[in-house]
Amino acid sequence: MSKAIDVSTSTWDAEVGSADTPVVVDFWAPWCGPCRMVAPELDKLSGRVGDKVKFVKVNIDENRDLAVRFGVMSIPTIAMFEKGSLVKQVVGARGADALAKEFGLEG
Repeated sequence: MSKAIDVSTSTWDAEVGSADTPVVVDFWAPWCGPCRMVAPELDKLSGRVGDKVKFVKVNIDENRDLAVRFGVMSIPTIAMFEKGSLVKQVVGARGADALAKEFGLEG
């Protein structure tokens, strides 16, 4: 799976809500094939952007309240948060290059 850290309802505020850097959140589930394809792409993107952006993942089966709170209706959903607020969200599997463009993380 991804090198991104696992975040749960109990750790959300500490890891995402009060983060000093933008946070990319991968909402996923173990049974989701496309989710398994996204994880290595997020690892690639994480390697490119370094410490400028934090990468985390949320298992929606174990944290349904977070999925509901942020309107996750389909997975994979990848979202970007800044200062605890949702600023951008995309649904569906994408490669590292496409994700970089979607979230303005290029170059």
